[in-house]
Amino acid sequence: MKKETKKDGFYYLELVFEIAGWVLIVLSPALIGAAIGAFIYMGNQTIDTLIIGIFLTFVGLVLGIVLANKQCEGKGTIHFLSRVSATPDLDKQTEEEIEK
Repeated sequence: MKKETKKDGFYYLELVFEIAGWVLIVLSPALIGAAIGAFIYMGNQTIDTLIIGIFLTFVGLVLGIVLANKQCEGKGTIHFLSRVSATPDLDKQTEEEIEK
């Protein structure tokens, strides 16, 4: 995250949103790893598949932390999340409809 010396309300609000974005980025790969691990475990409920499921969840969590930290050091987590959910094709269609 960008270090600022301002101590106004907007700085703290931005910090709260960055933390929330960081958590969302971490949760995505962690949940995918947990779902794959649960799928493997439910197919054959043994201690080996349980260990594999826990390992896949852990790998997803670590990958999520790495990705979130990388995005946090760059332009920020909120910028990353907004870019992922953007729909530029729909924006172009709206602009074309307005011009007509």
